[in-house]
Amino acid sequence: MAAAAEAAAAGPLMRRYEGTAQGHGVAADGWRVCLAHSFEELRQPYGAGDVPVRDVLRHVGLALRYFRWWIKKTRIEKKSAFIDLLCAVPLQQIYGQEYRMYNTYDVHFYASFALVMLWPKLQISLQYDIAVAVVNEDVQPRQYLICGQTSQVKVKNVVPHDIGDPDDEPWQRVNAYLMHDTADWKDLNLKFVLQVYRDYYLTRDSLYLQDMWPVCQAVMESELKFDTDNDGLIENSGFADQTYDAWVVHGASAYCGGLWLAALCVMCKMAEVLGDTETQQKYLDILNKGKEAFERMLWNGTYYNYDSSGSYTSKSIMSDQCAGQWFLGACGLGQGEFEVFPKSHIVSALKTIFEKNVLSFAGGTMGAVNGMRPDGMPDTSSVQSNEVWIGVVYSLAATMIQEGMVEEGFRTAEGCYRTVWERLGMAFQTPEAYREKKVYRSLAYMRPLSIWSMQLALERRAGRAPAPAQLPQGPTHP
Repeated sequence: MAAAAEAAAAGPLMRRYEGTAQGHGVAADGWRVCLAHSFEELRQPYGAGDVPVRDVLRHVGLALRYFRWWIKKTRIEKKSAFIDLLCAVPLQQIYGQEYRMYNTYDVHFYASFALVMLWPKLQISLQYDIAVAVVNEDVQPRQYLICGQTSQVKVKNVVPHDIGDPDDEPWQRVNAYLMHDTADWKDLNLKFVLQVYRDYYLTRDSLYLQDMWPVCQAVMESELKFDTDNDGLIENSGFADQTYDAWVVHGASAYCGGLWLAALCVMCKMAEVLGDTETQQKYLDILNKGKEAFERMLWNGTYYNYDSSGSYTSKSIMSDQCAGQWFLGACGLGQGEFEVFPKSHIVSALKTIFEKNVLSFAGGTMGAVNGMRPDGMPDTSSVQSNEVWIGVVYSLAATMIQEGMVEEGFRTAEGCYRTVWERLGMAFQTPEAYREKKVYRSLAYMRPLSIWSMQLALERRAGRAPAPAQLPQGPTHP
């Protein structure tokens, strides 16, 4: 009886939060049950006494398991254990308190700025781990929750969603994520390529670039199959096949299409650096076709449409539509010879996002909502279109700063800062998302580390971008 009463009380909140989204074999009140939380008052920070002893013991066990793996690894590779510990310790970034996966790569794309700017060798170590996972496969069958289809756990030459579950065998068994078959996601491969060049640009580690180049070529070849009409632009497949894993997208899209064009651009740049003229020309030809298709299919004169489906939501204003330009700007590209998106279009899109997604949402005090309809109402077609993602807001603010909209960038980021730190009292428990009223999701999320891209944009704008880190050259990489 008590359980029934509790379920009845939670029902209205869950229905309001989840809408009608359901999946294969999932309860009727939504596929993210237990991941939405109501807030009525400020949360108090955790103290040492709030951590159960069983959790401490569990993490001690995980540490012992890691050291066992590390000793075995150093023996096989005939390395000094001490040097290996310093230079090649696998980095474990937990997705968030409620999504138990390590190094979730679609989210690390945003968070990686903290690593590459503060501890570049950690970022490079993580990239080597991902590269190893790319070329491996796991043919074990698995049924995925949303579609109910069965596919193998990991496909060769595809970037994994994550490096594994802390309670399983991370690095050895990857892709703990069960919602979708991420071999068909459109963003993961592109985010690997973009990070490789960004890391090289900031560190000038030529050995790293040489090591990653064949992996970049492999994942881009895998990605080419998503260009179903050979127009140089990939298409989404009619489900939530990217980091917005509850927001369906059909056909060409601003988010994945923009990342694709940005990845093509950095492939051309990496090929130029490495002297691979044949590959450079190959991707330049695809890029030129893709740019024309992207502008023709998605630009509406003011901003880039969410997708090209022509549906009711296709004209939604996505706050993350300039993600490709954001990363190009962080890499010193996106202009001149390497301009991918017309500057006037980027500035127009950013101004539209600021007017609609920021100022027209919650009185301009909570950051940018992910999706906004042209009429100034939030896009409620999915759970995620109606949320504010803090990490996306900080990357949006960085893009504004890169394009000279400094005041707008800080106004956009300020909404998240004041909401999280002052209104919700979450401080060092920054969540992935919140909505205008009463709901937040996934505490201690890593995507908001994208705030370091704002720092990079400000330093570059001030003419004092960080000097390339002096990393040791030679056989020091994993």
